[in-house]
Amino acid sequence: MRPVSKFLIVALLPLPGAWARAADLNDYPTAARADYVFGCMKANGDTRLSLEQCSCSIDVIATILPYERYVTAETVASVNQQAGQVGALMRNTDAARDALQELRRAQAEAQVRCF
Repeated sequence: MRPVSKFLIVALLPLPGAWARAADLNDYPTAARADYVFGCMKANGDTRLSLEQCSCSIDVIATILPYERYVTAETVASVNQQAGQVGALMRNTDAARDALQELRRAQAEAQVRCF
């Protein structure tokens, strides 16, 4: 067996800071991604194709929205569905509308790229 050169080993190591950049791009917990994919699949037919499209979709959304903003927007979307004062309070604030609009734009981009 031939010895591996030190150059090759160094070339295969990640660049300094590469892990930090990867963590920044992958700040969505696995459970949050899975939850999105399950819901998306239910809405799109529970097929192998929908699994691939929905997985792609959350990956695209994750590149556009940091997880914290995604959670905020999902919360607004959920509360917006409620009738009465609670839903009205969320619908009538600029911050809530902005968060929801940001999520909708990310979802639209994901739709274009993945479906």
